[in-house]
Amino acid sequence: MITRIGGRHLIFTSLIMCLLSFSPASTLASHPTDYEVVPMPQRIEMQKGEPFVLNGDVQIIAGEDLLQEAGFLQAYLKDLTDLSLSLASKREKKKAYIELAMSPKVTSPEGYVLTIHQKGITIEGGSPAGVFYGIQTLRKSIVGRQIPAAVVTDAPRFTWRGMHLDCSRHFFSTDFIKKFIDLLALHNMNRFHWHLTDDQGWRIEIKKWPKLISIGSQRSGTIIGTNSDIDDGIPYGGYYTQEEARDIVRYAQERHITVIPEIDMPGHMLAALASYPELGCTGGPYQVGHYWGVYKDVLCVSNERVYQFVEDVLTEIMDIFPSEVIHIGGDETPTDKWQQCPKCQALNATFGTATTQNEEFSPLTSRLSPLQAHFTKRVFDFLTSKGRRALGWDEILDGSPQDAMIMSWRGTEPGAKAAETGHDVVMTPTTFCYFDYQQVEDTQFEPSRCGGFIPIEKVYSLDPAPDSLSVKAREHILGAQANLWTEYMTNEAMVEYQALPRMSALSEVQWTQPERKDYDAFKERLTRLTALFELYHYQYAKHLWPDRQMPSRWQF
Repeated sequence: MITRIGGRHLIFTSLIMCLLSFSPASTLASHPTDYEVVPMPQRIEMQKGEPFVLNGDVQIIAGEDLLQEAGFLQAYLKDLTDLSLSLASKREKKKAYIELAMSPKVTSPEGYVLTIHQKGITIEGGSPAGVFYGIQTLRKSIVGRQIPAAVVTDAPRFTWRGMHLDCSRHFFSTDFIKKFIDLLALHNMNRFHWHLTDDQGWRIEIKKWPKLISIGSQRSGTIIGTNSDIDDGIPYGGYYTQEEARDIVRYAQERHITVIPEIDMPGHMLAALASYPELGCTGGPYQVGHYWGVYKDVLCVSNERVYQFVEDVLTEIMDIFPSEVIHIGGDETPTDKWQQCPKCQALNATFGTATTQNEEFSPLTSRLSPLQAHFTKRVFDFLTSKGRRALGWDEILDGSPQDAMIMSWRGTEPGAKAAETGHDVVMTPTTFCYFDYQQVEDTQFEPSRCGGFIPIEKVYSLDPAPDSLSVKAREHILGAQANLWTEYMTNEAMVEYQALPRMSALSEVQWTQPERKDYDAFKERLTRLTALFELYHYQYAKHLWPDRQMPSRWQF
């Protein structure tokens, strides 16, 4: 027993009381069930009649084609209520039920109708994915054992609802990747863009080119701070085996999420060049990058061995990842080494528009060099021959094939231009969707050193397909995603913190029709959703809830 209470003990006691004042149960208990969840459904119609009562006798009804979804519902309800509900293929008389079914009346493949009345709950979907999203809405609505009568009719605005994670700059375990995918599922997202290679590390096993993991997955140190002159000299690395990657793909598929692998080329290839120096214009020597930013060493596009390397890598990537879409990067590719390479200049001369010696690289330039256009077309043609589609950052727009998919990161303008010319587009502008950027202006107590400022209300304000675009162009806007570049995210908790709760705001941009969006109402819905963040032990930024934050300074 403490009989003398000094300042240190008072601070500790205050902290404990602050932490205990918030819990998932207290947050849920303060909000009645109303089906206004995140993302906001398209239509909610409350009904007359008694509520459905959730208890241990309730059965989950599902056919063979929906047993997987039934298993998720069973697990979610166990997490929320500690009830272990049984599964059955048919209703029993006088038994309350939650029934899952597919219905041709639900015309959107990812749409659903959630119906609640006294005797039971039904979730009808246009596909198993639609049923899954109906389950997510029910899961996020439950705050007690009594569930009010209602009909929720819902479908997503966009088909591409994604999140990106860079595992090159910092490597994350397969367990964390699965936890991250669960977070996507909670937010009705259906694309996981997995950034697997870059200058600072190659993270996926390629059996024909084994040095990519024996050399390319390891760096001998990492710069300290924001590209200071000090390197920590600590070896750092990690990679995913092909079987681990396949396991991630299966895990995501079960949750109706497609994994989009990215092999960034012809720039951002220093880890590959360190592994196989003959793929560069100079032959090296190269080392896996320690610094952040853009390196001038790129693949030698006049070297036929480079194309054999690319095709071998993509062949194994396509064997691991069944996604129709393969991301080939294409961003931030300096031309310096090509300008100095006689073979590249000879190839360039055949295009009749030689790159000049004084042409400097800029990440904001919109012009694609003829050499990169040549490289990109060969990669596109190879993927097309295998029945796949190529997706690249918006630098590839000029000079790329008409069926190229464009990911617009340098603002929304490149995406608008691409859509107007008939390219399919995913909007991911730095000004709204770079979640490595800071969430608040006062960054003294923020964990990340990354610059930029994107508050949650800015994310919420994004419209990927505004009325200013033509009707034809809006049809080519597939959706939106946010990107998590991990130069300054050294651990898993930081990834979660940078993502949440901005990811929740993005989910409403992706799913909900613009006329249903309301930022003030969204904050209320988000407050309830944080109870699930707490339940599943996700770290999240608490700037919207100052009473939950740690004190910014300690006096001892």
